[in-house]
Order: sequence, then C-alpha cells, then structure tokens
Amino acid sequence: MSMFLKSSASLLSSAARPAIRGLASFPGARAMPLRMYSHETEKDPNRMYATTVLSVRKNGKVVIIGDGQVTQGSFVVKDNAKKVRTLLDGKVITGFAGAAVDAITLFEKLEAKLEQYPQLLRAAVELAKEWRSDKHLRRMLNAVLVVADKDVSLTLSGNGDVLEHGDGVCGIGSGGVYAQCAALALKDMPDLSAEEVARRSMKIASDTCIYTNHNYVIETLDIPAEGDAKPKEEGDAGKGSKDSK
Repeated sequence: MSMFLKSSASLLSSAARPAIRGLASFPGARAMPLRMYSHETEKDPNRMYATTVLSVRKNGKVVIIGDGQVTQGSFVVKDNAKKVRTLLDGKVITGFAGAAVDAITLFEKLEAKLEQYPQLLRAAVELAKEWRSDKHLRRMLNAVLVVADKDVSLTLSGNGDVLEHGDGVCGIGSGGVYAQCAALALKDMPDLSAEEVARRSMKIASDTCIYTNHNYVIETLDIPAEGDAKPKEEGDAGKGSKDSK
C-alpha cells in the first residue's frame, strides 16, 4: 500500500512539473518556457532614447519647444541637444524626435519639398509618400517630425502618417504625451500666451519623464491677422491716387 502511494505521488509530481515550469502538460503540446518581460530589461543599451518636443498654437503665435537631453541606456550622453529649427527663412518651424542624423536628412528632404510645393500640407504629404514608398528611407531613417507654419501644425511619421492637429497642440517623443496633455489643459487659460503654455507644459513633462530635461530650445512663428494686409493696400491705393492728381 505504501509503495502504491509513493508511486502515485511520484506520478502526480512528475505530471505537475511541466505546469509549474510553465510548460504545457498535455501530450503533443509545444513546450513554452516562462519569461519575465520588463520595460527595463528589454531596453537596448546601445539605443539612444530622447526627447520631448511640443507645438502650441494660440492667439496669433505658433511655438515649438524641445528639450536638450539625449540618453543612451542609463547614461545621459548630452544635455543641450538642439532638436528645434526653422526652415525656409523662418516661414516653417519644426522639431524632431529620434536619431539626429535621420532627422537632419528628413529636414533637408522636407525643405526640398517645400521649394517644390509651397503649401506645407502638400509638401508634407509628398514627403510622407516618398518616405513610405522608399524602402531605404522607411527602414533606415528613424525619426518623427513636428512641423508648423502660419496655417497648420502637422506630425509626420515613417509609417506614412500626416496628422493635422485641429486644436493646435501636438507632442512627440518619450515625454510628448505628458506635454501634450498639459498643454491642452493650459491652453484655455486666457492669461497665458502660447509660449507660456509651452514652457509650463514642458516643465511638467521634464518633471515626469526621465528622458527629458529642463534645457529648452524655442522657436516662435507669428501668424498674421487676416485683415492686416487690407488697410495697407487701401492706404497705398489712396496714396497713389493722390500722387496722380
């Protein structure tokens, strides 16, 4: 009797071992070992993580602000990187998240498209089409852009996405969600300008995201009012008619 109980116990324990180890216990099933997944353990130490870039459009101003931190693994490689710049003599402002070399390449391509298609939305769509259709660009260039002019604010990605932000607020990068949510909450405060909204939102992102610091680079674009050119044209016309007399 005791031998029967011992043999039964050994059979039960051997049958339970696969389940304890995370393996399938029924015949013919594939053995799947247990793995513990962690955000930190899966992170590639050779990959550079960075960035928060935010764009805010309010009261005749468009602002793009970016932090300066570049992180590789647990090491801060640089704390004053410039991720925001202007294109077309200041008519377009842009910021990037991702590899700097890839972003510079995309800046150059976007500027070339803007010279070919003066409208930013059309130029962005043409760039996204080229980015999406070209295998070399899609696989090798790893960056996301935020671009804005006096009319629209856009996000461009390597997936062929061209997103127009109707509320005038967009954020990209590791802390982009924090900054964008903060800017959406602060934008309705009447006493805050676009730059003040951007700075306060970036401070929240910097305090929350470990890949974002407090060294900011800001570019601002003025949006001309619709009626600004009309009085000037009327004055010039009146002056011309007076001189003709």
